[in-house]
Amino acid sequence: MTDRYAVFGNPVGHSKSPMIHADFAGQTGQDIDYTAIEPPIGELAAAWQAFCAEGGRGANVTVPFKADAFELCDTLSHRARRAGAVNTLILGGNGRTYGDTTDGVGLVRDLAYHRVALAGKRVLIVGAGGAVRGILEPLLGEQPSEVVVVNRTAEKARQLGEDFADLGTIKGGGFDSLDGKFDVVINGTSASLSGDLPPLPDDLFANGAWAYDMMYGVEPTVFLTWAGPRGAKLLDGLGMLVEQAAESFYLWRNQRPDTAPVRARLRQSLNYGS
Repeated sequence: MTDRYAVFGNPVGHSKSPMIHADFAGQTGQDIDYTAIEPPIGELAAAWQAFCAEGGRGANVTVPFKADAFELCDTLSHRARRAGAVNTLILGGNGRTYGDTTDGVGLVRDLAYHRVALAGKRVLIVGAGGAVRGILEPLLGEQPSEVVVVNRTAEKARQLGEDFADLGTIKGGGFDSLDGKFDVVINGTSASLSGDLPPLPDDLFANGAWAYDMMYGVEPTVFLTWAGPRGAKLLDGLGMLVEQAAESFYLWRNQRPDTAPVRARLRQSLNYGS
């Protein structure tokens, strides 16, 4: 019997998740059907309940529903509680909904895939929204020497620093508080989607530093286009998308797919505009 899964988002027509999970299922011999569902804003819980009533077993959740997904869950993983957001839903055999977040794991695994070292490194994260909150615990688990979070609203960044201070050396503030150079700079804002560039200094990157944008597209993002001439090696968030999906697939099916061929196919699909 085919098991049903989905991604919930609004908008969601652009989502690559159905293609990714179809590839994972083909690789691992899993009989699943994975579709994209676009509930009206504010109606995720009703859409999830309807999906479960029709045989749904689990789902991914993307913008703008991750906080809504957190609220509808009966049980939460430790990392979801810490992040305050859920991107993976699982319907238990008892009819209860379990929530987890795989975004941070996806980021860390993507960095590892590209041999980007975090241990002992100075890391800057730009932005203090839900996407950043979701990556901080796994990132700090890699034991960087320091994590600095900066945001246009400095208080939000400072709050994140306080919330995660038990996990490592982390502080937050405004852009005017930046000092020194960084080994890894991660853009966790959605500014790339609107073509905006955060107000970052030109001398941000240490020798051999990496610039990572959690967004991705056919062309390099505005942030990466800026970072390249300033000496940084560049990565976008396509690999993070694949790796977080692989972790969700593992939670659902207890099978860990090979992400390398899926990465290659997804990159090719972007290049050909499909």
